[in-house]
Amino acid sequence: MGIFNSKKQDDAPIDANNIIGKGTQIDGNLKTLGNIRIDGEVKGNIFSQSKVALGQNAVIEGNIEAQYAEIEGTVTGDLQIYEQLTLKSTALVKGNIQAKKIMVEVGAKFYGQCTIGDELNHNNKADNHKAGGSASSHNAKQEKFEKVGA
Repeated sequence: MGIFNSKKQDDAPIDANNIIGKGTQIDGNLKTLGNIRIDGEVKGNIFSQSKVALGQNAVIEGNIEAQYAEIEGTVTGDLQIYEQLTLKSTALVKGNIQAKKIMVEVGAKFYGQCTIGDELNHNNKADNHKAGGSASSHNAKQEKFEKVGA
């Protein structure tokens, strides 16, 4: 079927891969069941039931919620990652992070609070959206990171 043929949305595969290319600007929220790679700019929240990958040129002004995330670009907003977050050496995050696991390469910059632990789960998401704050587990490890050096 061609891309212009009508097809019910329910028929879309869950393992779909989406790409927002360099030079593309989106103003609005993104929601996908599959993976998404962003090399452009997004002003809005991003939700994926799979993986969000931000290229080195990506600029995001909004929150990201996903199972996995790999960040090479810039994010101004909070991250809620239910499995593993990887901050590459070129990453710049200005916001709070919640993740089950986190890997940070030398050179990555992060300004905000970080909650890491096994007890983060999707149930926290509902509480977070209702309260308008950040969901956290009382047994999860919480650390505050600040800029070190220039």
